[in-house]
Amino acid sequence: MKVLIIGGVAAGTKVAAKLKRLDRSAEVTILTMSKEISYAGCGLPYYVGNVIQDRDLLIANTPESFAKLTGTEVLTGIEVTGLDRDKKCVTGVNVETGEVKVYTYDKLVISTGASPVKPPIEGIDLENVFFMRTPEDADALKAAVDGGSIKRAVVAGGGFIGLEVAENLKEKGVKVSVIDMAEHIMPGFDPEITEYVEDHLADEGIMAFTSTKLEAILGTDKVEKVQTSRKAMKADAIVMSLGIRANTGFLADTGIEMMPNRTIKVNEYLQTNDENIYALGDCAMVCNRLTKAAAWSPMGSSANIEGRIAAKNIAGEKVAYPGVLGTGIVKLPGLNAGRTGLSETDAAKAGFQPVSVMAVVDDKAHYYPGASSFIVKLVADAKSRKFLGIQCLGIGAVDKMVDIAVMALSMNATVDDLEHLDFAYAPPFSTAIHPFEHTVNVLLNKMEGEFDTFTPVQYREGAADGYQVIDVSIQPSLENAVYVDLSSVNGELPQFGKDDKLLLVCSKGKRAYMLQNRLKYYGYTNTKALEGGTIFNGSDF
Repeated sequence: MKVLIIGGVAAGTKVAAKLKRLDRSAEVTILTMSKEISYAGCGLPYYVGNVIQDRDLLIANTPESFAKLTGTEVLTGIEVTGLDRDKKCVTGVNVETGEVKVYTYDKLVISTGASPVKPPIEGIDLENVFFMRTPEDADALKAAVDGGSIKRAVVAGGGFIGLEVAENLKEKGVKVSVIDMAEHIMPGFDPEITEYVEDHLADEGIMAFTSTKLEAILGTDKVEKVQTSRKAMKADAIVMSLGIRANTGFLADTGIEMMPNRTIKVNEYLQTNDENIYALGDCAMVCNRLTKAAAWSPMGSSANIEGRIAAKNIAGEKVAYPGVLGTGIVKLPGLNAGRTGLSETDAAKAGFQPVSVMAVVDDKAHYYPGASSFIVKLVADAKSRKFLGIQCLGIGAVDKMVDIAVMALSMNATVDDLEHLDFAYAPPFSTAIHPFEHTVNVLLNKMEGEFDTFTPVQYREGAADGYQVIDVSIQPSLENAVYVDLSSVNGELPQFGKDDKLLLVCSKGKRAYMLQNRLKYYGYTNTKALEGGTIFNGSDF
């Protein structure tokens, strides 16, 4: 069996390696336009910031080492320009010599990846306009920063890569601003989460200008200013991180079914509408595991899973890809942010009846050195009680919170299934009631009507207007609020009527819940606790 793979990096090399292990007799060839066959694209911002100092560590395999390791033939510097499905062959051009050659196949794998969006605007070709997709891109930016010529930079695009570049430039002493034409940075998170992150970045010296369109890059020979829809910003450099587009231009007029964003439509077995042609990685459109709707997941993690499944199917197995969850995580200055599953916004769009809770919980035993908090938002379906997703912020191991949620989503868990899980506990790692379990308990209390709240969104939209703010913190901390010492409440509060509207606020939300529980017992009928407390909502009441 002759298997031809167009493209390397994560998806293509995974198909080749797995397939040769499954069927050593398979004749597997990789064609790649790049000189590098496999590199850690997600590590590039950290190379720019000198977190990773040895560039060679970013190269997973050289073409020579991969060929020896797997038995795959690797041909670099080959740009595929055409596909003939009837003759089962592709046309490739050697980018150095211009030589044209035809390569035949029994099975074809398209893993051509994607390229950065390069908008047709004034100044796009000036010196110090950078991208962040390949090791060469990182080399160019790193050299300019290390050379000392870049003091101010604008990052265009508030996705994960753009924010990681911003963090690493800041660590190198560069003054950084981020612009994004969307209403918020970090797509996939709910607005109140991204607003919190935007405020945090501002406190860290990185201004995020949202709803701001890049219009032009100004300068004589190199970048001097960045013109946006708001204003012109002084800058010595701009890093373009406006998204990517699938490298599928060579498939025009081939009959391969495409999606509107130029990705390739595949079935659950990662086959195109031609059963002998597979597509995966950044150039393919898969599906969401929860909703089964089309979903694009240009992530190295997804690409590796897809590569393994495609190899099994090419080798004769029948393995369905269940789809992606939208899992992602990003390291920011002084804050980590992660998510998986559906946000509350997306859950509503998908037809669920979302119920959510925002909780601030300890990330490990509060007395252990380095202990901090997680800000956690859980989302479930009110009708079926199906668990739908998590968004988590914190300086600690946000990934473990997200990964627990991945398992729960993959097992189609309800919130009730998550109530009594036996998580690992020791003070350096967690709390006696695990932070994930703690948040599940808060959500269950809310769903059962034991915890009556205003979410941060409801509060900001004015739902608490007319409520008397009650400060339930350990020590008085809110101006213009009545302070109530929780430990002293053992009966009615004579200063309040039983039907008075009372908004209970503390730092995290826990003491507000405890006071609410106590007041309900004493007959108070109209109390609300503010989810997330002052840690998330601030203390301006």
